[in-house]
Amino acid sequence: MDYKKTLLAPIKIGAHTCQNRFFAQPMECVDSDTEGNPTDKTYMRYENLYKGEFSLVDLEAITVSNESRARKTQLEIMPRNEKALTAFIKRLKEVNPKTILVLQLTHSGEISDSDFSRKVTVKPLYGMGGGDLLTEEEVDKIIDQFALSSKIAANAGADGIDLKFCHGYLGSQILRPYNDRKWKYGGSWENRSRFAYDLMERIQKSVNDRNFLIGSKLSVWEGFPGGTGSAGPDSPLMDISESLDLVKGLEERGASYFVESLGNVHCSMAYMEAIGDEPYLSYLHFYFANEIKKVVKPETVVIGSHFSSFRGKQNKLLSIEPEKSSTFAMGARCIDDGMMDMIGLGRQSFADPLTPLKLREGREDDIKYCTQCMNCEELMIRQMPVGCVLFNKIYTDLFQEARRKFGKLEELHS
Repeated sequence: MDYKKTLLAPIKIGAHTCQNRFFAQPMECVDSDTEGNPTDKTYMRYENLYKGEFSLVDLEAITVSNESRARKTQLEIMPRNEKALTAFIKRLKEVNPKTILVLQLTHSGEISDSDFSRKVTVKPLYGMGGGDLLTEEEVDKIIDQFALSSKIAANAGADGIDLKFCHGYLGSQILRPYNDRKWKYGGSWENRSRFAYDLMERIQKSVNDRNFLIGSKLSVWEGFPGGTGSAGPDSPLMDISESLDLVKGLEERGASYFVESLGNVHCSMAYMEAIGDEPYLSYLHFYFANEIKKVVKPETVVIGSHFSSFRGKQNKLLSIEPEKSSTFAMGARCIDDGMMDMIGLGRQSFADPLTPLKLREGREDDIKYCTQCMNCEELMIRQMPVGCVLFNKIYTDLFQEARRKFGKLEELHS
């Protein structure tokens, strides 16, 4: 089939070569040990992605700070974690030496959970519960933490990092127009973008390896007044000029790939995740990925998101034939038309981590597709290990335990 040729074609990313066009999205799974190291569940998840022949894997939201974090058992990347991460990455490369691994570095900022960590803010956002106001010196220290974590990632054998500037985490909090506070990292775009650019330059000096990939997953538009991609601190008008300027600025400083995203975990989750009754929001992502593609160099890799809605031969989309709207057909169309270079699979990678392998082997009918039930999201919000509740009994049992203990979740946001 035509889409098979497109999706299984290799592509260069920096000094590396991806064997196909499948990218495993960074999915927070709340399954570290008490010191932030990988556990058996973490090994199982990533070994399956490697067996499934995802050519580029992004290890989830690994925090540079234990002090402020969103998940109680969140993967961490500090000096105490280097030995465990080295063993973890060594094992993955034994499973599939061709897969490229980047680590998504993050700091949770205002999304940090005050039950077990320090909630901090650059400017309190309505509904988030406030937090300690970050000083310039504290942000400078956080940049130091990112630089050190990048060095640890390189030492541990990772092929690169992903700077998390999406979904309302600290990077988004600093970059968004809402951050009009009068300080070194607020107000003008020059000040707000300083965090990202200084961070990029510090990481390059820390790692000092041209083959080490640096990129970013970013929310081009957060979808609320004052969020990234809006026209002002409280404006409901979309204006993505700053987001595109950020992409160009990071590329000029050495970024070799970008992962397009939208929304945040607090108030606009439908934009960041393909919720079952809103599949048409997926089309928005293609527009924003294309906008990124228009401003970067041809060799800079752009990865699209929100493909779980399209599923296989059956989905909830109307007005288009199923054979044209499947994940594979739509993904190949987006690549062939130049909107993006790779397709990112998130919850579909939960449902069936062997998706790329099954496509290559001609076993499409065996692929298990995400139903967009959002039960995996409920596990994350309950601070429990995350995986596919429908197709993996480990997580079915955990979900049933969560419902018995907490009842049904009333509202889906983190």
